[in-house]
Amino acid sequence: MANINWYPGHMHKASKEMRKIVPQVDLIIEILDARIPFSSENPMLADIRGDKPCIKVLSKSDLADPIMTQKWQDYLEQEKNVKTIALTTEEPEKMHGLLNLCHKMVPVKANGSERLEAMIMGIPNVGKSTLINHLAGKVIAKTGNEPAVTKIQQRIKLDQGVVLLDTPGVLWPKLENRHGGYRLAITGAIKETAISNDDIAMYAVGYFRHAYPELLKQRYQLEKLPEDELDLLEMIGAKRGCLRAGGRVDLDRAAKIVLTEFRDATIGHITLETPAMMEEELVEMIRIREEKAAKKDARKKKKHGSRD
Repeated sequence: MANINWYPGHMHKASKEMRKIVPQVDLIIEILDARIPFSSENPMLADIRGDKPCIKVLSKSDLADPIMTQKWQDYLEQEKNVKTIALTTEEPEKMHGLLNLCHKMVPVKANGSERLEAMIMGIPNVGKSTLINHLAGKVIAKTGNEPAVTKIQQRIKLDQGVVLLDTPGVLWPKLENRHGGYRLAITGAIKETAISNDDIAMYAVGYFRHAYPELLKQRYQLEKLPEDELDLLEMIGAKRGCLRAGGRVDLDRAAKIVLTEFRDATIGHITLETPAMMEEELVEMIRIREEKAAKKDARKKKKHGSRD
């Protein structure tokens, strides 16, 4: 998979604005996709936050593996000044529990006499706008399946003296972790034009085969799962009648079926990453950064030496 560079101009502007505003707010609410809590987290946001109290909302938890969601909550709450809450659009009353948690995180404003200002942030398509609309009790933020619908900042007054500062969805400038890029694409956080559907779906079925083999067998009525991702996707396509002239499988059609049925949890409740996987990938990312830095230094020295 090639590196994905997906960083529109409005996102660059938004990141600069957030750096200015964070010191003025009491609390940060970061929305994560419960299916990919690591990959949907923006490393830039962690840097901006510092020690500011933070609530990490695991949205779309009704689509994720509930056992893994609890493991992620336990893992994330090991960080200082961080609490988590898992939410779904099917439980609006639980969404309002987020406001109570805000006051617990900022006890000096718990009596409601002073406004509690919270910045809400998250990468595109993690459910931020849906949450805002539920909390406000009316449509304030636009929602959609396409990433990056929100493009301007807005202040929203909620119950219990909480004021939300909404921010555009922001992805980091370059996706260093190729696994994270695939997972974002599988959930739909990256537009499908960035990577081909069959490439995304092959990565997805490869993970499903390893982590959720029984769900895959049951959904697509497969007795045995082949080791090769292409063979597996073709087998699924054949089962679903995705055939072209000559009996060849239409991989794009098969891929769209797999991605659609993952995204609406028709295959089952699936989480695409674990805390242990995150730890391993962080080590790999550090190694890649160090190698890039070493190559850059070597080029500089070579260039400097040629001048001498």
